[in-house]
Amino acid sequence: TRPRAAASSLPWTVRASTAAMMRYQEIYPSAPLLESTGAVSAAASSLLTLEYFEAPAAEMPEHVFTQHHVLLNLREEPHRVENTRDGVHREFLFDRHEIVVTPAGVRSGWRWHSTSRVIVITLEPAALERFALLEVGVVLTSTQLQSLPQFHDEDICRAGELLLDALRTRAIGSELMFESMARVFLIKLLQKYGERRDELSDARSRFTAEHYRRVLSYVEANIGADISTEDLAREVAISADHFGRLFRQVIGQTPHQFVMSYRVETARRLLADARRTLTDVAVSCGFADQSHFTRAFKQATGVTPGLYRKGLASLPP
Repeated sequence: TRPRAAASSLPWTVRASTAAMMRYQEIYPSAPLLESTGAVSAAASSLLTLEYFEAPAAEMPEHVFTQHHVLLNLREEPHRVENTRDGVHREFLFDRHEIVVTPAGVRSGWRWHSTSRVIVITLEPAALERFALLEVGVVLTSTQLQSLPQFHDEDICRAGELLLDALRTRAIGSELMFESMARVFLIKLLQKYGERRDELSDARSRFTAEHYRRVLSYVEANIGADISTEDLAREVAISADHFGRLFRQVIGQTPHQFVMSYRVETARRLLADARRTLTDVAVSCGFADQSHFTRAFKQATGVTPGLYRKGLASLPP
């Protein structure tokens, strides 16, 4: 269990120094109901971490963190919130789909007056700068990732909710969904700050979290059949050529690579059922034949499906 900040009758501004060198999650007054740490792939963890909290009316002392934090409000009804950052106190109603960004280095403290339902996304500054440069072509500066006390963005919130769904369901495809949605989330967030508004940035902005959800749902429903780029493009009403380029820019894989990754992840789950033959798993996941299944699975995991299943069998119950 993570340590929690000790309760105190001292004013929250006075208690600011008691949280020195602690992480945001360690001074939140309740443990997260869900968190991505230890539940997703290393590649996904390198992009961001997510915690979901439901905490009764409480407060957090002021502190300066070394990470960026993005808070996404999921409460349906507006609720009264106080936020002090760098000495400026604000009191406001926190509405559904509103977001607060607190960059690293900003002294911030909180008090909320009703039970919270909030997603907290934590970003390591170096990792975010690297992603911005290599994936979006934006060099983040101190003026670009500035403190945004409050703004409304349904698309960014929807991306965060899809990340939460991937953790909550732990269904087939959830790890791939989390990693892909993490990329969508970061690109949407960086567009909020980016000074560069060229054709590429504008195109990416038109690929929404809802587009990704529809693509994922189509792949999930048709995993045992042939799935072409044209099929996926038709699902989101974008031309096939444009969809292929846009998907690669946002997700980091071509549509074909993404579908193959989903097939392999699905196969890993099905191989845990010893009653299913390798041929049955191959057909269920949409591979052309068992030879195709073996090649694709080994390329992705480093072992053949048979050896992977033996490894599962040797694990303690």
